[in-house]
Amino acid sequence: MNETFIHSCYQEFERIRLFENAPMRFHTTFRIGGPADLLFYPHNTEEVRAIIQKAKNYDIPITILGNGSNLLIRDGGIRGLVIRFSRQMSAITQEGTTLIVGAGALLKDIASFAQKKGLSGLEFACGIPGSIGGAIFMNAGAYDGEVKSVVTAVKTISPDGGVRLYSANELDFGYRHSVFHTNNEAICEAHLCLRTDDPSSILERMSDLNQRRESKQPLSYPSAGSTFKRPPGYFAGTLIDQTGLKGLTYGGAQVSQKHAGFIINIGGATARDVQQLIHSVQNRVYAKHNVRLFPELRIIGEP
Repeated sequence: MNETFIHSCYQEFERIRLFENAPMRFHTTFRIGGPADLLFYPHNTEEVRAIIQKAKNYDIPITILGNGSNLLIRDGGIRGLVIRFSRQMSAITQEGTTLIVGAGALLKDIASFAQKKGLSGLEFACGIPGSIGGAIFMNAGAYDGEVKSVVTAVKTISPDGGVRLYSANELDFGYRHSVFHTNNEAICEAHLCLRTDDPSSILERMSDLNQRRESKQPLSYPSAGSTFKRPPGYFAGTLIDQTGLKGLTYGGAQVSQKHAGFIINIGGATARDVQQLIHSVQNRVYAKHNVRLFPELRIIGEP
């Protein structure tokens, strides 16, 4: 890591928001991941722009991180700079039926805010353990709802430090996909358009979805959520279960006995354990059903 770059960051930003050799296992829901060279918590969009420009000047690679769900960071960690969107950029403000939210705001917090204001449309997201920035990046969804149904605008910082505001029709949303998979821009803020409804009715729907989630998913173990994308015409968890793979274990990684679509960290799992287990599941499901499974979780970092 370029020491001059690090020194320059310490001069411009508060030291308490800069961390060298930061273990990324503390920043993912999987509780897995090697160290990042430098981790930074920005306070606002201007700081994001400033540090991106600085990193570009020193040719430092940049990784953007939200709540670290739906993510596997390899055991070698992440080279360069990790910009972590957290509570410092999680403000939620209301303008009529539109919510303007910082990229670090958690989906459960936005859904709760909306419910109290009598705004419907985010019930599906109340149990998804991610931030709105990550949810937009992946077009997160659950229970027949998707982020694309509520997002009307997204403010970003480009790799050269420019500010851009995307409209909904520019976001190229698809199944677990958005335009941000290819343009390397940092999502900083989003506008969400909701609809008015009775707060008690919204809360009832949220409670029902949370109960369904708790009854079916292995929430007592660290995981990255659903491990595989839904193959056309099938459900990944059903195929894995029918292949007899519930409980299959590599090291500290295991196919959940509660829901076969989840790989969980039963204790001390490494990214290598998870990747070996993913490959084994893929091969066995293909051998039995002639269906290829593809990971839904993002895999980043060094081996």
